[in-house]
Amino acid sequence: MTKNLSFAADADWHQLDGSSIVITGGTGSFGRRFVRKLLEKASPRRVAILSRDELKQYEMAQDFSTHQKFDILRFLIGDVRDADRLEMAFRDVDHVIHAAALKHVPIAEYNPFECVHTNVLGAENIVRAAIRNEVKTVVALSTDKAANPINLYGASKLASDKIFVAGNSMSGSARTRFSVVRYGNVIGSRGSVVPLFRRLLEQGVEALPITDARMTRFWITLGQGVDFVASSLAHMRGGEIFVPKIPSMKIVDLAEVMAPGRPQKIVGIRPGEKLHEVMITEDDSRNTVELKDRYVLQPAFPNWGTWRDYTETGAERVADGFRYASDNNTQWLDPADLSRWLDAD
Repeated sequence: MTKNLSFAADADWHQLDGSSIVITGGTGSFGRRFVRKLLEKASPRRVAILSRDELKQYEMAQDFSTHQKFDILRFLIGDVRDADRLEMAFRDVDHVIHAAALKHVPIAEYNPFECVHTNVLGAENIVRAAIRNEVKTVVALSTDKAANPINLYGASKLASDKIFVAGNSMSGSARTRFSVVRYGNVIGSRGSVVPLFRRLLEQGVEALPITDARMTRFWITLGQGVDFVASSLAHMRGGEIFVPKIPSMKIVDLAEVMAPGRPQKIVGIRPGEKLHEVMITEDDSRNTVELKDRYVLQPAFPNWGTWRDYTETGAERVADGFRYASDNNTQWLDPADLSRWLDAD
């Protein structure tokens, strides 16, 4: 696998100096880390964290209260379902990082209306509000589950991805540009299996639950994900879906690293769950190019004036029928690397 995987070198945080930035869903794992890195690496004019949970807003404000740049933070109660709230929140804003979503696969299956309202209609609201306020750039966070989706969460994020790509055609004279970042499971995030295993181990369970012994997943640390978003913001022209080159690992191997010798119990795949995740499908390969540390799914209809094919700057087209999946990956996390990631993140 790739050692010391990092996207920090391409993450030009200074491009955000003097800017006004909104992070939707900003009290989540990603939002907290992104804001901390942003304040450390850049000098933005204003950073607004928009989310709907007042307790998480309060707790985040307390965590950042002693930071020397705390005075530029703004905490906005709001929901991406509320178009009027977004219109107001995006006034005089340069950049939007859209991290708000309903992300839990079984909960989305059981609550489909709520999932669609947040992930699909919320994406539409973001696009409309950004264009009307002439926001310069919007980067939306996606998921590997959006490629060949078999669950509602993945399908809703695929629809969201399509909305953001199409937003470039809708912006007209506003020239707002939209791009998407798609990556896999984040080690240490609240939705990851890692905190679940840790909690079960603290409770003294005799065996860790494994859905299927064959299951594989892409893995990225929270810090790497934050740097990848920042670097994609630096690269973006509008309409791309950026996919990082990251390693895979079997869930059984992850469990063994976290609890060596501990028995594992096969409990069966959950509703809407895949054995292996895909980030680029065979059909997507026709529009995909490869860079050193990432793939770029180029828009099928790049009909806005400033678009240039990435091959003009040295990117290479992937082979026809190329498929980037967690089971056919050429990079794999070994136990030592995973232990280092767990300790570092």
